[in-house]
Amino acid sequence: MKLLVRNLRISLLKEMPLERALEKKLDVAETALQNIKIVRKAVDARKKENIFLNFHVQVELDAPKKILQRLLENKDVEQIKSEPPVEPKFGAEKLTAPPLIIGAGPAGLYAALELAQYGYKPILVERGKPVAERVRDVEVFWETGDFNPASNCQFGEGGAGTFSDGKLTTRVNDPVMGSILQTFVNCGAPENILYEHKPHVGTDRLRSMVANLSQKIRDFGGQVLYNSQVTGFEVEGNTLTKVVLNNSEKFAVGAVILACGHSARDTYEVLHNMGVAMETKNFAIGLRIEHPQDLIDKAQYGSFAGHHLLGAADYMLTYNDDNLKRSCYSFCMCPGGQVVAAASEQGGVVVNGMSNFHRDSGVANAALVVNVTGDDFGHNPLDGVQFQRKYEQLAFQLGGKNYCAPAQNLDTFLRGAEPSVDGLLSPSYRPGVVASRLSEALPDYVVKTLRLAINNFDRKIKGFGDGGALLTGVEPRTSAPLRILRNRENYVSISHANLYPSGEGAGYAGGIMSAALDGYHVARAVMGRYAVNE
Repeated sequence: MKLLVRNLRISLLKEMPLERALEKKLDVAETALQNIKIVRKAVDARKKENIFLNFHVQVELDAPKKILQRLLENKDVEQIKSEPPVEPKFGAEKLTAPPLIIGAGPAGLYAALELAQYGYKPILVERGKPVAERVRDVEVFWETGDFNPASNCQFGEGGAGTFSDGKLTTRVNDPVMGSILQTFVNCGAPENILYEHKPHVGTDRLRSMVANLSQKIRDFGGQVLYNSQVTGFEVEGNTLTKVVLNNSEKFAVGAVILACGHSARDTYEVLHNMGVAMETKNFAIGLRIEHPQDLIDKAQYGSFAGHHLLGAADYMLTYNDDNLKRSCYSFCMCPGGQVVAAASEQGGVVVNGMSNFHRDSGVANAALVVNVTGDDFGHNPLDGVQFQRKYEQLAFQLGGKNYCAPAQNLDTFLRGAEPSVDGLLSPSYRPGVVASRLSEALPDYVVKTLRLAINNFDRKIKGFGDGGALLTGVEPRTSAPLRILRNRENYVSISHANLYPSGEGAGYAGGIMSAALDGYHVARAVMGRYAVNE
């Protein structure tokens, strides 16, 4: 019988093999246990003097019926019944051209893969370069400040997530998640993402995974076109008939999946000008904070900091101020990572966080961001873009107009004193930082909320408020500043009959996994409407 066993707890004070812990929990002979597989692994550090690893495992048990009946009475044990994958339903409407997917981020890649493996021969167009060429361009930018507006941390194969921590966590509970993770593993992601409570790939592993996903699309009969920016559409009535690439080449289109990413501002303008239904969306803006990783490890794990079974510690912090009616929270926390230059437009500075799979840089960084709404920036769909751009350009000015970033240590930021970057660690941002008053690069209400929040966070994580911690700005690209409206039932635009908004850029996802999941569901919606290409 195949069983799922939950809450298999192993104390770091009394380390033991997983097999031994399972044998003790079930009270059976070790020889009865076969094909043990970890389903979930989490760290329970609520009691820092006795930290536990908590496992859920799948196991095949060869035991008498009486023992099996006893085990199934345990609330932590249940029998696993295999369920076949859900096959798509295919529609009857004829496609006038292969499905076109705009953007090779997680949503676009997964939508293209899903369509390709069922014979639809999709065409995936990406404004940037293949991931290997893109990495070289980004490294040149970080080293020299030579910025390429078509190939950077936002644009290119893999999307914005390629230069990140590669987190694969999501709050969305969907049975498809397991198959998406398995696809990622098949494309080169580490197998532990299948069971870690907070799985991550790291930017180094993510790059090869992305390239392999693209190759799978081609293997199934799809096309991937790089350096192909969508610059316009031709429309008849409310139906897209052609897409214009690079202001010259035109493609006939049937279904169009729009997965452009949250930084494709020129694409937003094209869509808005042609009357695609969209609305403003709340987002957040703030700064990156850096601490020595061992400071965070000790605060989170106490004497177990540095334990070989724990790795680099992370954190998640929130602060709400009823008087200001603002919230501040940590975002995209990168253990053992670095702060990166993530601009996508000339004349703007944008920061983000990134880490490799092993998270071994010795530096912990996270965004500290404050919520903003249409009441702050306006209710026209493109007003949020202008709001972001304003503060990116201010940061560019403060940094010296060469893509260096404004920065200051926490002490001078909290006191409003003459800025300094002296402190606990050297800045990790490249091409460099300039000591600046970060209060000049953000709205006053954001600065005020950040100062209150940091004092609050210091009470939650010992040493968080050390004045030597470093702040670098600005981070305005936490999510899309607008939403491209679609019907809930069939995922199609409410204004254009064959346009399918998808992913983070359309306002329907918040990370790699939720974007890939949205791409999957949008692709299934396309299949449910249209017949397979002949």
